[in-house]
Amino acid sequence: MNRNIIKRNELLAQKVIKGLESRNMTGYYAASREEAKELALSLIPEGSTVSMGGAMSAHEIGLVQALKEGNYSFIDRDEYEDKRKAMLLAYDADVFLSSTNAMTEDGVLVNIDGNSNRVSAIAQGPRKVLFIVGMNKVCSDVDGAMKRARNVAAPTNAQRFGISTPCAKTGSCMNCKSPETICCQFLITRYSRHKDRIHVILVNDMLGF
Repeated sequence: MNRNIIKRNELLAQKVIKGLESRNMTGYYAASREEAKELALSLIPEGSTVSMGGAMSAHEIGLVQALKEGNYSFIDRDEYEDKRKAMLLAYDADVFLSSTNAMTEDGVLVNIDGNSNRVSAIAQGPRKVLFIVGMNKVCSDVDGAMKRARNVAAPTNAQRFGISTPCAKTGSCMNCKSPETICCQFLITRYSRHKDRIHVILVNDMLGF
């Protein structure tokens, strides 16, 4: 990666971390995927029950594989015939892994969900929520973050899941009411009432969608 981009990411990450702190959330900066994985593992005590939404970023840094191979009780919903049961178990997990569709430079997290299991677990339930966030997801403000979530993350995920929505065909949000829309619930996390619940690892890389 270009040294100027690395320096820019380091400086921007410190601004985001200060914003998170002002919102009763904790931020960290990892210079690489490996560093992000090790940092995440240091925040997850062995023996913890861990669940997750569909966080590609956690897969990309090798965290999911490490949890499956380590001394953790990992709830893998792909191994459950009853997906609803796996989703409900997530609400009582010690740690919930997620990424974010977008976030602002001053620490606001923006997420859109179809089934809504992910945004509901972010909002309430699991004792700790750990976000893995590539620096590509940081936007200047809430308006920019919302545009990114709707016009980058949502169409890409719709295409990934093979869902027949207008955005999957056009590549941008059409503000649809399609039966298959994945933009059912919008969650803006601007503050955490519970200290030490929300942790955000900013990674010096392009992760997720």
